[in-house]
Amino acid sequence: EPRGRGVEAAVAVLLQAATGPLLLTRRPHGLSIFPNVWVPPGGHVEPDEEVRMVGTAPGGSVYPPMLSRGPPRRHHIVAYLLLRSQEPHEELEARICPSEGEVSAYAWLEPRVLEAIAATEDGAGRPGRVPSTLPASVSGGSPRAAQLPTATLLNVAPAEGEDVERVSTGTKFALRLWLEARGGENGGQTGPEAASGGWE
Repeated sequence: EPRGRGVEAAVAVLLQAATGPLLLTRRPHGLSIFPNVWVPPGGHVEPDEEVRMVGTAPGGSVYPPMLSRGPPRRHHIVAYLLLRSQEPHEELEARICPSEGEVSAYAWLEPRVLEAIAATEDGAGRPGRVPSTLPASVSGGSPRAAQLPTATLLNVAPAEGEDVERVSTGTKFALRLWLEARGGENGGQTGPEAASGGWE
């Protein structure tokens, strides 16, 4: 039982719609762990809960730890699962009912935006230039995030000081793995041209 030693298990689901976009959710500002951070749907594995039942509330990750922010106080073991739906994101969207206490917004992000997010490195200071091929904003699935500036998703975790709204470090790691696998299935392409082929 690692829970008493500050170690918790969690599951994060990379939900990919048949049309290509992937779902990310934003944790509410008032949460004590990773407030305002974008992550895949998921959650902590509670005692006597099966791992496959956990994909209902956002989870988090601290991979790799940023020691400039001090020693980690807890450690999450996060299993990232890829779920490829046969449905387009519009159909999946119609069934989404996020808990307001766990999700303050959500967005379906296109592969080219996800590729830019995965390329940002936390602790490296400012992110690189926002590619001109990216949209200025993406549509969010909440009235509070109807239009989200794409630059917000490209924010990096500062080496010190107060955190900012961004995509979690662990999520970026999982996105890099997803893009590598996606590239292999699309003949090595990971850019927008690969998105048109879709996955089966």
